[in-house]
Amino acid sequence: MAVDSKLRQELRGGLQQLGIALPETAQKKLIAYLRLLEKWNRTYNLTAVRNIQQMVSRHLLDSLSVLPLLRGSHLIDVGSGAGLPGIPLALARPETAFVLLDSNAKKTRFLIQAVAELQISNAEIVHCRVEHYQPVHLFDMVVTRAFASLAEMLSTTQHLLAEQGCFIALKGANVQQETKHLPAGFTVNALHRLQIPCSGRQRYAAIIQREQ
Repeated sequence: MAVDSKLRQELRGGLQQLGIALPETAQKKLIAYLRLLEKWNRTYNLTAVRNIQQMVSRHLLDSLSVLPLLRGSHLIDVGSGAGLPGIPLALARPETAFVLLDSNAKKTRFLIQAVAELQISNAEIVHCRVEHYQPVHLFDMVVTRAFASLAEMLSTTQHLLAEQGCFIALKGANVQQETKHLPAGFTVNALHRLQIPCSGRQRYAAIIQREQ
């Protein structure tokens, strides 16, 4: 399909700009994920982005921009919504186990369908409020995108993090203001400015750890 070919070309170019190499099979599944998201979005309003070409930059490349920052083998995407950033990251890192957690039933139904259709064996879907979720094993990283303020994110998700783990939050231009209001016991380890191809938005990845 001509549209899919154009989407793959845009994705490939964006990955090159990010310095990320992904196998062709993973790239095809990322486009298939967008197709599925576009289809479900007509009925369930999973994302405000309607144009599938805009989804390449605003969803796929935005999510994948933190790939070089990931550490550990057991990660959780809190407030995953339509699977962002969890599904793109799981497709890019098949050796890493991901939990995608969301409290919205229609969104977790979509996630279950997406994981099944795309055969993503390293992603587990959990329908639960974050404050009620008690995992068997704590996580090396807690990842969030458009979830809440940094202070709220830390207060509601800190019980999920392993002792030596860290939080990574995808944030907008107000992140520097948010870092001034962290709860006691947490510190910003790094603040990365993300260069998202074909996006005029300011994007940052805040890496936060517990104070030792």
